[in-house]
This record gives sequence, structure tokens and C-alpha cells, in this order.
Amino acid sequence: MAQWDRDVDVLVVGSGGAALAAAMSAGEAGLSVLAVESTDRWGGSTSMSGGGMWLPANPLMARDGAGDSREEALTYLETTVGDAGPATSRARKETFVDTAAEFVRLAEGLGVRFARATDYPDYYPELPGGKIGRAIEVQPFDRKRIGGWWDSARAAVDGVPLPAKTDDFWLLGRAWSSPSGFVRGARFVGRTLVGAASGKALVGMGGAMTSAFLEVVLRQGGQLWLSSPLEDLVVEEYAVTGAVVSREGTPVRIRARRGVVLAAGGFAHRTQWRKEYHGIEGHSSANRGNLGTAIELGQQVGGAVDLMDDAWWGASIPAPSPDHGPSFLVSERSYPFSLMVDTNGERFANESESYVDLGHRMLEHAREVDGPFWMIADARHGRRYLRSFAIQPGLTAALKEAGLLHQAPSARELAVRIGVDADRLITTILRFNGFARTGVDQDFGRGNSAYDRYYGDPLVRPNPNLGPLTTGPFTAIQVVAGDLGTKGGLVTDVDARVLREDGSPIPGLYAAGNSSASVMGRTYPGPGSTLGPAVVFGHRAARHMAATRN
Repeated sequence: MAQWDRDVDVLVVGSGGAALAAAMSAGEAGLSVLAVESTDRWGGSTSMSGGGMWLPANPLMARDGAGDSREEALTYLETTVGDAGPATSRARKETFVDTAAEFVRLAEGLGVRFARATDYPDYYPELPGGKIGRAIEVQPFDRKRIGGWWDSARAAVDGVPLPAKTDDFWLLGRAWSSPSGFVRGARFVGRTLVGAASGKALVGMGGAMTSAFLEVVLRQGGQLWLSSPLEDLVVEEYAVTGAVVSREGTPVRIRARRGVVLAAGGFAHRTQWRKEYHGIEGHSSANRGNLGTAIELGQQVGGAVDLMDDAWWGASIPAPSPDHGPSFLVSERSYPFSLMVDTNGERFANESESYVDLGHRMLEHAREVDGPFWMIADARHGRRYLRSFAIQPGLTAALKEAGLLHQAPSARELAVRIGVDADRLITTILRFNGFARTGVDQDFGRGNSAYDRYYGDPLVRPNPNLGPLTTGPFTAIQVVAGDLGTKGGLVTDVDARVLREDGSPIPGLYAAGNSSASVMGRTYPGPGSTLGPAVVFGHRAARHMAATRN
């Protein structure tokens, strides 16, 4: 028999959305919980994100009278995700849809306050079962409620330290170009001022989600250890019975009577694995603690893996220096008066499509064309729309110094500066300008989908995503295939139990979030398709452990 230094019912590895959902649900079931985080900051990639959770047929939709159903959600998932291996089985899709409302109700009962992103479409809303408004998020949260824990929050240094909501970012981006954007900007400022006047320190998005979840876990008596990386899993008679965790340099053997939940993220910053599985070193916006250790240890005790060659891809501006990370592009590539070209000066995709689709397209196109990609914009793009890379102090200067951002008075001069054939680039721009004037992108269909138009400018007609590039100075920003994290991980069943290659579960071992292979397969059905399944399957793991008797 193993000798233990600590006994708990549930050991959770990680401190992001999946981990905290598992801890919260286990605590509600009366189980003792210890969560361990490998870095000195808690919250994981979740706290750096928009905090949206794609949860179809959720209670908030029902209360708003926004029609959705189990059948429509499953039709949409089968159409978009299909069969991409064991992680995307029909049973796991059904379980995800069937458990979404249960998790929301449980969290609400514990005091978590949610809001709907009512205007945010699914990423393929025109397909069967597609909808608008399935994503939910945690309402702006007063970080003072978790006391000194905020000082060690990942969101405090890498998140959005303002009471922003998903639809704020959609409209704030065009606060200077449209009445709706201006109104939302005024409302956002008002919310911030009211919160401050009432003595609150409101935080939104991923920071709100992780803070609200942690508050519940701490209130339940759960514990969280920082700087405590997982070193090994303990197996007795073919079952995982605990783990070895390093705390202050000392190995601590922790017995987990009901089970161990691996929810420590993927392997976004493990360069060797990125080269092996993706063929690139990666430009990830995920938490730097995502090194794949949990996945590796799960494999060592017999766990199968899948989707290791995929990620939550998207166009990004590469990091210009060690002081800055990559800048993941969402709205910027959809605004009018811009386009994206390859090293030949030619368009290759619908710039406004789902970021995972654009990322896949960039990776595929890079096998055919050797050289950098560029986002080209005219002066109106910079004047009318808020650019995420312009928010960070010193980033624009760093991009210029690193040769990633160039400006020139004309498109021809810009082409020379970025090493692109000037005649080809001008031909591309002229063709694109023709599409902008007619409102129909005959090459790639930009602006055809409601998803494209979500980030467009309604005052630009006839197509809110298209605007001719005619006004200098012109800007070129280098873009690469970045990501929000990796998709591959341990194969799990409907209760988040880690499975062996033969499909049998490993007793006592569970995985959720990016430590597990995604139920979303190789696509991204809607906003929050990472965090929705993460919290649902974290909850499923806790529910299964609560029903397990040793």
C-alpha cells in the first residue's frame, strides 16, 4: 500500500475553467477538494480568454424566449463536427448538450450570475440547427470578493481588468464609427464608473468566470495550491489512487479517494510536441503553463490520446519580443478597408470566417506558398476601428522595430517594404475594391454569413465586411497561424473518465478541458466552444466521482 502525506476525496490538477467547474461541482456534492496549479498564478488560459461558454439550449435562452432545442443543437453538432474520432462520438455530443443546462442551474444555485451574449452567432449560423445567442458568460464580478486571491490571479496580469462583456468588445471596436458602437462605449464607461463609485473592483470576461468559480470553491472549503506541479500519478491495482505533487520543492503524496481530474490545459508551449504533432513551433496565446505534463502522465498510465495534430487555430500577429505575446486577431480581420494576402500579394481565404477555419487555411496554404502572410489596411481601418494590438502600450513600436508592421503612403511603396510583388498586390487590391463596391466577394464570400457580419460595420454598404482600400497611408501587419490552445489530449468517455486504447476506462482518472481530446473535433461550432465542453465535462467528472463508492 502507498504511503500518503495528504488525503482528499478529489484532486484537481489545474485552475482554469474545467478545473474550477470540477472542483465546484465536487464541493456541492459534499466531497473534499484540493486543486493544484503548476504556476504561481491561478486561472489558466480561461482567465486570459473572453470567458464565453457555448452551451446550447441553456436556461438563459429559455428565459429569454430564444428558441433552441436538444434536436437542433445535435443536428448542428453533427453537421459541423461530424465524426472526427472517439472524442466526437454521438454519445459524447448528446451528453454535452444534455448536461449544459444542468451545469448552469447548479452554478446559479451556488451564486454564479450569468449573462447571454445575445447577438453572437454560431460560427456557421446558416447550417441546419445554427442559432444566434447560444453563448453565455459570467456577469462582471467584484474581485474584492475573493480578497487577496486576486493578487495571484492570472487575469490580473494577462486578462482584461475591466468589467467588459462579450458584446462590449463587438461594439467597442467600432465606438468611433457607428452610433451603436458609441452607445455601447458610453454604457461600458458608465458601468465602470458606477462600479467604482460603489466601491467595487469589477472585472469581466475570463477573469470574472474564474473569480466567480473560485469564490464558490473557497466558500465550500476547497483548497488551491499554487506553484505545485503534478509530478506523477499513483497507480494501485490498475486504478489511479492519487498523485505526487511538488510543493516548495518537496514531493507530496496525495491520496484521492474518489479520483484525480486532469484539467491542466494542453501543450501549447511545449515546443518539441508542437513540432512533432503540428509541424510548427507555434504562436500560442494560451497560458505559458500549458506544457502537456498532465497529458503525458495520463499516457504513461495507459490513457489513449487523439486530435494531437490539431489546435484552436486563428490568425495572429507574432510576438515582436520576449516582453510581448502573440496578438490573436478576431474583429480586426473582419473590419472593412482591409484584406489578407500571401507572400505573392494574393488573397487566399475569407478573412472574416471562423478563426479556426482561417487558421487551418493558413496552414494548408503555407505548404504551397513559402513566405509570410500580411494583413493590408488603408488609413480608414486604423481611424475608425479599435485594434487590439493598439491597446497594449508599446506594442505598436515593438512591432515596427521587429519588422512586423510597415506603413507607406501608397500600396506600391508598401509592397516594396514587405517584399511582395507590387503589381500583383495592386491587382489584388483593385479586384477586392470592385467586390467592395458591388457588395459581393466573388472569390471567397466574405460577408455572406451572419458570423462574418457580426464583426462588420453596418454603416459600410453594401457589405459591412468589405470596404475599398483607397486611402493612404497603407499598413501591413504580418500574420501567422496562431492558436488559443491545443485541441488534442486524453480520450475520455461521457463521464470524462480517461480511456485506454481498448476503450476501457482507467478507474480513478478523469480529464477535461484542453487536457482531453475535444468533443468539438476539428472545428469550432460557436463562441465558447472550448469553455462550454470544459465546464460540462469537468462537472460530469465530479458527478461521476460523487456517485462512486470505494
